[in-house]
Parts: sequence; C-alpha cells; structure tokens
Amino acid sequence: MKEKIKVFGAPASPYTHKMISILRYRHIAYEVFMGDASGRLNRLDGIEPPKPILLPTLLLKDDNGELKATTDTTPIIRRFENEYADRKLLPEDPALSFINYLLEDFGDEWVTKYMFHYRWYFDEDADNASTILPLGDLAVNLSDDFLKEAKKYIHDRQTGRLWVVGSNDITADLIDASYKRFIKLMDGHLSVSKFLFGEKPSSADFAIYGQLTQLIGFDPTSRKIAYENSLRLVSWLDVMADLSGHDVDNSQWTSLEDSPDSLKAIMKEFGRVYVPALLENAKAIMEGQDTWETEIDGSMWKQKAFPYQAKCLKWIKEEFNSLSHDDQSRVREFLHGTGCEVILG
Repeated sequence: MKEKIKVFGAPASPYTHKMISILRYRHIAYEVFMGDASGRLNRLDGIEPPKPILLPTLLLKDDNGELKATTDTTPIIRRFENEYADRKLLPEDPALSFINYLLEDFGDEWVTKYMFHYRWYFDEDADNASTILPLGDLAVNLSDDFLKEAKKYIHDRQTGRLWVVGSNDITADLIDASYKRFIKLMDGHLSVSKFLFGEKPSSADFAIYGQLTQLIGFDPTSRKIAYENSLRLVSWLDVMADLSGHDVDNSQWTSLEDSPDSLKAIMKEFGRVYVPALLENAKAIMEGQDTWETEIDGSMWKQKAFPYQAKCLKWIKEEFNSLSHDDQSRVREFLHGTGCEVILG
C-alpha cells in the first residue's frame, strides 16, 4: 500500500479544492494540512520548500525515491494517470482528451480571473475575504487586534494586485458579462450531461469545480449571481466535492463527434475571451514587455504579462502537435467557428 500523500493547502485556494476532490474520486490516500502552508513547509526536515510556494503543494517522491515538494496541479494529474490505474481523469480518445486539456486550462487560467475579480473588486467581497482568509490560513482563535492587522495587510495587498490580472473599472463589465454567460452555458450543458464529457468527470471538470468552490461557495457577489442563474450548477458543485462513490464501471465518455452542442458553446466562450488574452500575453513575453493590452469582446484589456500563461499556450500547441493527423483534423472540425482554431497553428 502506498503511503498517504501529504497535501498542503488553504480553504480559500481553488486549486487545493481541485486536487482534494481528485484524490477523493481516484481513491488515492491522502492527508491535508490546511493553512500556514509556508510555515509548515519551511519546518519540514530535509525537504526544500518550492520557490515560490504555491497551493496546493504535495509531497511526492522523485526519481530517487526522495520526497519532494511538488506544485502545479496539471502535471501532477498527468503523473497520477501513469501511477494509478483506476478511475482515470483523461479520456482515452486523444482528440477528446485535447479538448479536455483546453477546458482544464480555461478553468485554471481564465475562470480564476472571475474569482480574483469578484473577491477583491467589490467592497463587500473584499471585506469578507480579508476577514476570513487569515482565520482560515492561520488560526480561528486569532485575537481581534491581530486579526485587524492581518485583515488590513491582506486587503491592501490583494486589492493592489487587481490590475495584475486585468481587473479594473474598464474591464469589470467584461468580466461580469463573461462570468454570467459561463454560468448559463454550464447550466445548459449540465441539463444534458452529468459532466463535461459525459458520465465521467475529467480533469477539466475538477479545474472548473475548484474555481467554483470560491465563486459559489465563498464570495458573496459571485455566489448571488450563480444562485440567481443556475441552481443546477450550485447542485453540481455539491456533487463534485466528493465523487469517491461514483460508479465508473457503468459510465462512459461521450465521443467528440456525438458531444452536445452545449459543449461547443462553452468552447465559444473560450475563444471569445481567453484566446485573445493567451495570444497577446505570449506576444508580450516574446517581446520582453512587462504589460500588454488588447481588445477582448469589444473592451480594452490591460494587465501584467505572465510567463506561466505563455507556457500554457506553448503546452497547448505541443499537446495538439502530438496528436495524429486524423485526430488533429477531428479537433479542427470540432473547434471550427469557436475562435479557438487560431491557437492551434
């Protein structure tokens, strides 16, 4: 029996919830250490903390059998696909698996923009988050005086970073409109499919779930929008939290060709808002620019350039190029008219 995987995370981390729900579904033994991840990791003997410390951090064995602090849920998921045989997250069909890769990236890198925006742009939400975060990350029994100081520090730091992810008075309406469309698109899809790709959850389901634990389960404004527009999605969120009992033996992936129109509609939102951001960010990184701006969905968008998101586009292209010619053709046909075609090369 394999040792339990140690997971260091935080209640307000969407990626922590993404990984924990995956471990539950896949029946992989684990134990979670919630809060003070930096302090906990720095106190470990013989294990160097990741730089920077990202959540969640998992202790996994390297090629020499030594425990190593490991981050980034996407490659961790694919490592587990090789190490654990049962209840896998990636569809066997390479073309469908590529669409899953796109939507996992969309959840991790664009839906998270909704989360950061709603959490820190609105006064009520920022007050809620800056009060709860130190209690969840440090201790619920913090003194009122210490909590007051911690609240101000977190509030000022996070609201000061809004521009970094592109949240400001100009883009606020665009983000709000995209989130509301996404909620309704997910509602429409879940009316005909239990998960994104049929009767089994994929890594993309868990990526979106992770962000929604915050958007629906934590932040007041985005939660209100979800409850007003899709109680179906609210219920799906509750189901996704623990799928350890989900019957995979009698569940099937959909085929790409037979997938409902609602899946392609979600991809159109990907092409409408995320593709322009991916392309312009990659261009800025290539040209050595610190910031970039472009028009997205009729609105000007400006933010800090992120090297990691440039890597995301590179990895998307690598995933596509690894497909056979026939599977590439199937993907192109499915994505035709969504706006996603331009990132395939």
